[in-house]
Amino acid sequence: MSDIGDWFRSIPAITRYWFAATVAVPLVGKLGLISPAYFFLWPEAFLYRFQLLMIPLIMSVLYVWAQLNRDMIVSFWFGTRFKACYLPWVILGFNYIIGGSVINELIGNLVGHLYFFLMFRYPMDLGGRNFLSTPQFLYRWLPSRRGGVSGFGVPPASMRRAADQNGGGGRHNWGQGFRLGDQ
Repeated sequence: MSDIGDWFRSIPAITRYWFAATVAVPLVGKLGLISPAYFFLWPEAFLYRFQLLMIPLIMSVLYVWAQLNRDMIVSFWFGTRFKACYLPWVILGFNYIIGGSVINELIGNLVGHLYFFLMFRYPMDLGGRNFLSTPQFLYRWLPSRRGGVSGFGVPPASMRRAADQNGGGGRHNWGQGFRLGDQ
């Protein structure tokens, strides 16, 4: 039994509480201690009680993860495999096919893209100012490495640094593609 306890204490705090909640919440609902209706996000509850939009939040985190791990191969339904950078769009398309609203997925992808651009692309590739930074107290409370587990992904390599190393002067023309005669 101590092996399970040691394992549980060794995982990062957020993951530990998330895992505990995924076990406890269905159990509480199944035992009838709390009505399962309280676990759903109802539009009326959001509009009148200002509940957090969970789907866009999850989609924005997924979008950032997918961009940081863009070349990783992921599996979707029925063994479909593709690069992680396409995962948010595959989920959006799948939700559209099964008849769901894609507004939440679009909002999540937009917020994720905006965060990714402001956090990584704009400062690294375009040499712009860093508008976003993680507060230091979060690093103290939630260290990046604990129990052999670390990180959310690797920040993308800067196109600017790669161009400087290749003698490109740090400028990359994104709109110009390969033309015949360029060799």
